[in-house]
Amino acid sequence: MNITHQDRIRGCLLGGAIGDALGAPIEFWSDEDILAEFGADGVQGYLPARFGDVAGKGLVTDDTQMTLFTVEGLLRANMRGMTRGMCHPPGVVHHAYQRWLTTQNRKGPPPPDDTSGPDGVDGWLGREAWLYSRRVPGGACLSALGASRGDGYGGAADNDSKGCGGVMRSAPFGLFVQSLQEAAALAAECAGLTHGHVTGQLASGAFAAIIWTICRGRPLELAVHAATDWLVAQPGHEETLEALQRAVRAAQTREPAHAAVVHVGEGWVAEEALAVGVYCALACPAPEQVRRALSLAVSHGGDSDSTGSICGNLLGAMHGTAALPQDLLADLEGRETIEQLAEHMWVFLDTPERVASGEYGTSDDPEEERRGWDRYPGW
Repeated sequence: MNITHQDRIRGCLLGGAIGDALGAPIEFWSDEDILAEFGADGVQGYLPARFGDVAGKGLVTDDTQMTLFTVEGLLRANMRGMTRGMCHPPGVVHHAYQRWLTTQNRKGPPPPDDTSGPDGVDGWLGREAWLYSRRVPGGACLSALGASRGDGYGGAADNDSKGCGGVMRSAPFGLFVQSLQEAAALAAECAGLTHGHVTGQLASGAFAAIIWTICRGRPLELAVHAATDWLVAQPGHEETLEALQRAVRAAQTREPAHAAVVHVGEGWVAEEALAVGVYCALACPAPEQVRRALSLAVSHGGDSDSTGSICGNLLGAMHGTAALPQDLLADLEGRETIEQLAEHMWVFLDTPERVASGEYGTSDDPEEERRGWDRYPGW
């Protein structure tokens, strides 16, 4: 089946959100409790979840929230480059994460005419009311972004964290950046905005490299090889490389799937979250196995929402939107917002073929350019 790049973008973002929402309610359950409650098949559908005063099924966590702000940051960086001729993408993405931090500290969007202050909520994403809900955000992200607020944007975090909060938001770099090397390097650098440990950064770069390769129509196995080729050229790559190799070996054995997940890792740290997501996608690679892969990715005693999110990103990029379980897609929180961002990402994706055809980006109409800037101000 021929899957378009446009549908891979949409499938990747939606698949990640589905995996996130599937795993969120059981994030702190033990392996024993999950097996006792759901049996060997694991979680098959959304469970009720509650975050503060928000309750329901299909609710996403900070994994999806930060992924969406990563998309917004990339689109703003692209807008700045197109209209101003120069841009420092990590600084623009850093601003996007600061807007996410604003959503964690307010009860709702500011009035429409209020874009003042150091956390100025301009553009359209920061006015989506459903994002103003704390969803158990990672401590490293909160503390690093809080410490850098109003300071030089684009600088590395002053910590030694390699938690999964960098890798779980890094799929968009592989969807949008135009070379594997650039996608991986930018993902690693932007993970470093909140996570100072090299493994937290390189796992994010490797994930972006895998997504980039999948979006070029190559199998997941080859995508992992491409990511490891990038990794081995980076200082401090050993932990991430070993975790990916562990995932590949596990997928090649006949060990029971749940036992293999436990062997690969729990997902609380970056390299393990990536390895679990990759293993589950490798173990259940067919389009008709998407639900099985997602269930495998979340039905364990580790960081279920993050491993589910990473696996869902991979599966959506591999198979497109049609392969995602339709019942899970129908009940997904924020689906319309996610699809809008996916569409905007496609509009501004400047592949060589689309540049030659003139079918991407802003038009020559100044009014259309102004509307694009209003949607994604380039800072």
